[in-house]
Amino acid sequence: MATSEPRGTARRDFLKAAGVLAVGTATVGSAAACDVKEPTQTAADDQGLERVRGFDRTMLDAVAAAVLPESLGAPAIRAVTDRFVAWADGYDPVAEEMHGYGYADIRYLPADPAPAWRAQLQALDVLAQKTTRQSFARLPLDAQRAVLSATLRTERGDRLPSPLGARHVALAVLAFWGSSPEAWNLALGAQVSPATCRTLGDAVKRPLPLAGERA
Repeated sequence: MATSEPRGTARRDFLKAAGVLAVGTATVGSAAACDVKEPTQTAADDQGLERVRGFDRTMLDAVAAAVLPESLGAPAIRAVTDRFVAWADGYDPVAEEMHGYGYADIRYLPADPAPAWRAQLQALDVLAQKTTRQSFARLPLDAQRAVLSATLRTERGDRLPSPLGARHVALAVLAFWGSSPEAWNLALGAQVSPATCRTLGDAVKRPLPLAGERA
């Protein structure tokens, strides 16, 4: 679970715990990346399928504030949640994957995880009201994290899943942020910005430090 983390050791601890954020990087990508249309960004409605979009933002914002590092600050956490909603709403279920190296068969993306995530937000609120007699969103942060910990106690593993592979919405939000260039930069203390477009000339340059830090 995320905690308030000062710079330095806490950041490295975060990356060690999350470890392995690369799993989700290719899935989420970055809005600042090359202007290439990914399969997940095609319109599902092209197939005549109607999808429920959006989330209970009060609940989703509360969950995001509970699982993301407090050091990001409220505006940045809100921005991450906005991007998560846009990504989930734009996801094209069972779309053909981009063809990669190492396999010749056609592969397809997973089914839409958003319905389960929406149901889990409702379940979190129900659990909070049963155990604390308050809405999850109105609980103090520690109490929210206690409810989340009880919900996620059966989750195992030493690394974050890809956002699409997250079995719970809290992990999905955390994995979504953890696979972002901003999270990598924060973890490594430099402007590495994976999954973004850079020139070949930049490949041999030492990454610039983050603002306010020395190289």
